[in-house]
Amino acid sequence: MTDNKIVWRPDPPRARASAIARFRDRAAERHGIAADADALQRWSVAEPEHFWRLALDFCGVELDRAPTIAIAHADEMRGGQFFPDAELNFARNLLGRDDDDIALHFRCEDFERADWSWRRLKEEVSVLAQALAAAGVAKGDRVGAVLPNRPEAIAAFLATASLGAIWTSCSPDFGLDGLAQRLGQTEPKILIASDGFRTIGKERVCTDKLADLAARLPGLAATVVVRTLKAEADISAVPGAVWWEDFRRPFSPRPIEFVSTPFNHPLTIVYSSGTTGAPKCIVHGAGGTLLQHKKEHQLHCDVRPGDRVFYQTTCAWMMWNWLVSALSSGASLVLYDGSPHFPHKAALFDLIDECGVTHFGVSAKYLDACRKYALSPRTTHSLESLRCVLSTGSPLAPDSFDYVYGDIKSDVHLASISGGSDIISCFVLGDPSAPVRRGEIQGPGLGMAVDVFDEEGKPVRGAAGELVCTRPFPSMPVGFWGEDGAGKYRAAYFEKNPGVWTHGDLAEITPSGGVVIHGRSDAMLNPNGVRIGTAEIYAQVERIPAVTESLAVGLKRGGDEQIVLFVTLKEGATLDAPLVKKIKDEIRLNLTVNHVPAAIIAAPELPRTKSGKLVELTVRDILHGRPVKNVTALANPEALDFFKTLKLADGARAGVEP
Repeated sequence: MTDNKIVWRPDPPRARASAIARFRDRAAERHGIAADADALQRWSVAEPEHFWRLALDFCGVELDRAPTIAIAHADEMRGGQFFPDAELNFARNLLGRDDDDIALHFRCEDFERADWSWRRLKEEVSVLAQALAAAGVAKGDRVGAVLPNRPEAIAAFLATASLGAIWTSCSPDFGLDGLAQRLGQTEPKILIASDGFRTIGKERVCTDKLADLAARLPGLAATVVVRTLKAEADISAVPGAVWWEDFRRPFSPRPIEFVSTPFNHPLTIVYSSGTTGAPKCIVHGAGGTLLQHKKEHQLHCDVRPGDRVFYQTTCAWMMWNWLVSALSSGASLVLYDGSPHFPHKAALFDLIDECGVTHFGVSAKYLDACRKYALSPRTTHSLESLRCVLSTGSPLAPDSFDYVYGDIKSDVHLASISGGSDIISCFVLGDPSAPVRRGEIQGPGLGMAVDVFDEEGKPVRGAAGELVCTRPFPSMPVGFWGEDGAGKYRAAYFEKNPGVWTHGDLAEITPSGGVVIHGRSDAMLNPNGVRIGTAEIYAQVERIPAVTESLAVGLKRGGDEQIVLFVTLKEGATLDAPLVKKIKDEIRLNLTVNHVPAAIIAAPELPRTKSGKLVELTVRDILHGRPVKNVTALANPEALDFFKTLKLADGARAGVEP
């Protein structure tokens, strides 16, 4: 997967000026540790009480009540409680500015543009908080959202948090059943939704879907509808519907009355992908989310006051929450709604120059697509403001490291990061003061006791194993919402290795201390008894120009497992014998003979979740004749039709549960 080659190193002045370098100096001064990266990482895990207190202070978390205890039950993975007697308000921490500088840049393809100042954002939050309170929303109530990534979503989230209420959001491109499965479990008192959304230059009306959704949500007091369409939408059929401007009209801006909450009070509910059943409702606390995000933004990404942070995300992905929290570090946000390659393939790079983006966050698949489109932004754009490129969603292939430094910008911090909705943050991510190695994530997050276990539950180095965390951290869920939430929580993370968080990723710690993610551990391939991560195969296959994307699954045959590789091809390409040979030769040459698939099949489209992740398990279940439990979790369920009708070697056909 990686040749360990250093592809970027910050110059000494830049490294010394980074927040993480200043944090190391502070830790050395106060706690007597060596002022180097390895010593800081070891100390942050060995002395969590001291580390998290220092992080709380250094990163500027504003508390309403100071803590006397840093961590209660620090030796109990599930029982650990951070700052249990502290109080704060999440929204207050994000609304520290009140001036005319731009807080939110919003762009919707080539259709809509808006800029909100810090003052306007604070005023909108004030007005909306009053409107929500008048509608009966109080501490602990849920406010649901079905919104595009636009300023109104930010304001609604912060207004909800200002009241101590709980935010939960989905994207308007979800189908009715997908929305009902999520919001139906959390039962919001108020629903804030858009009348539609825009993608690839086309408007999609959502009012019929909203009417059906509102009817399925017991206890819903009102549906507040945000105008996003050019034409006037009809909301008369939506129960309790009121336009956004009418909902907020009776109120005027005034000082916000922030409700103080315990550090671990629920802030937001995010949802698992739901590909193996009903989505899990993961509850995250206000203080843990804030502290973890500020640590990641400031120390691991070097986000500074006045920076402009962009992440290509929807309101349904935890990266939206991660993006919003950058406001607490004094940074502005750049919001984008729509297709990332419309109206032209390099549309997102236009944002960097137009809005002065300093931190450019996208998926690994987006970078790979840009490489295959042969985009060279360094020759077509200025990119002068750009300091950091962030990538997540799937493992970043070594070729994409080459692409970033060769075709985007040579002097930029490339931070591949990995975590998930489960922790609303990252286990492993970047270090702006340290070198970047090709194909590797730079290392574990500070304070994160990350390890890799073999099948016997013992630490392993230089080989793939289960990504685990052995000590508590602030952004662990405060629980799962709903019936038997505690049991579902335990089953999700603590059954495989009791007392240790087992994340479900197949990972490897390299000799340099970097981390390589090989894919999901439950999608691991096992031909001839050899454990193989799917990302290893994808990195080789997708460097072939004719292949746009690939998906590998294991097919049980007798007592062994065979690898079946599905590929999508560039327009005009054909999966003929020479291309099949080229794919197999590439895999055999760069990996091993065990990685070579027994069959390679061209597919018209590969199924993926709403956040863009491929679903190997879904395809594997179909090939083995097992039903798919939740088709509504997919962004493109029609892609399954090809696999359902695919004949297996024994003549059986796979099926999908209706």
